[in-house]
Amino acid sequence: MVQYSLIYEMKQMPGEGRNKMAEQMKYHIAIVGATGAVGQKMLETLEERNVPMASLTLLSSKRSAGKKVPFKGEELTVQEATPHSFEGIDIALFSAGGSISKQLAPEAVKRGAVVVDNTSAFRMDPSVPLVVPEVNEDDIQHHQGIIANPNCSTIQMVAALEPIRKQFGLKRIIVSTYQAVSGAGNVANDELSEQTQAFLNGDDHSPEVLPVKGDQHHYPIAFNALPQIDLFQDNGYTLEEMKMINETKKIMHADELQVAATCVRLPIFTSHAESVYVEVDHDDCSVEAIQQQLVDAPGITLEDDPANQVYPTPLNAANKRDVFVGRIRKDLDHSNGFHLWIVSDNLLKGAAWNSVQIAESIIKHKWFTKK
Repeated sequence: MVQYSLIYEMKQMPGEGRNKMAEQMKYHIAIVGATGAVGQKMLETLEERNVPMASLTLLSSKRSAGKKVPFKGEELTVQEATPHSFEGIDIALFSAGGSISKQLAPEAVKRGAVVVDNTSAFRMDPSVPLVVPEVNEDDIQHHQGIIANPNCSTIQMVAALEPIRKQFGLKRIIVSTYQAVSGAGNVANDELSEQTQAFLNGDDHSPEVLPVKGDQHHYPIAFNALPQIDLFQDNGYTLEEMKMINETKKIMHADELQVAATCVRLPIFTSHAESVYVEVDHDDCSVEAIQQQLVDAPGITLEDDPANQVYPTPLNAANKRDVFVGRIRKDLDHSNGFHLWIVSDNLLKGAAWNSVQIAESIIKHKWFTKK
């Protein structure tokens, strides 16, 4: 938001001076990983939003450099990402893998850019804010050049649970996820398509991507469910599950919060679904009270009318920016326990849209300065 003194100053200037200052109020934005699934969604989201951009720079690996990408009626050429690519960039949205972020994000910061990173490279760094704007937007202002975008499955869960936590407190979360293959990239989408066709035709197909491309064994995802997302850790949980556990506590500033997760991949192209059990602090909480909190919450759509079979589904949530919540019911054995069904597009709210929201907050509040 522009301050009155700046507007008044502009009005006193001759036309050329006003135009120059107006241009300075627009920002140079870069997308790193612009040809990937999330990068493409970032591009689409920026095109839909009224972000005050002076220019947009698209960056990628050397292999993808030179590709032409449409944006607002023009064609932009994708450039190879190097440290010098960030000269003059105000905000850099990263989604090109953790190794690229670790290599290039500090270089972008050195050159004056604020980085919004969509990988796991910096999420648990104590000096890096981990942000879901509906939950902890104010944390952005404490950045030291880098702001981390949480894991997709974490984002939708905390966005839905924060209104409940604020009103009734939270003691415990147990979540089981049902995650789309697009969370593993375009290669996983392709594998699901090929396997599905092969199964229907009675043909053989050798899995090569899921559950984890770099792990020793691979299993079919078509007509299947894989209870492994990312690598197993020494404690028996997968890295995806530990991300949900640790990130939830960091975002909510609640180290004492009890969180457990089981993450499962299903043969769905887009949108993650989650069955979430929570225990609240207050005895006077009811299903109706939770529903009211969610109706009034930003970025949340309540779809909860079981009598008429109204509830969220991954297909219905695809290509939408909100988090959808339904099937809210009281636990039959625990007076403070409630069950929820949470669904959201993992490439939008789980990645691209949340990143753009952070960028919009930086611009709105002028949170460019490192602290």
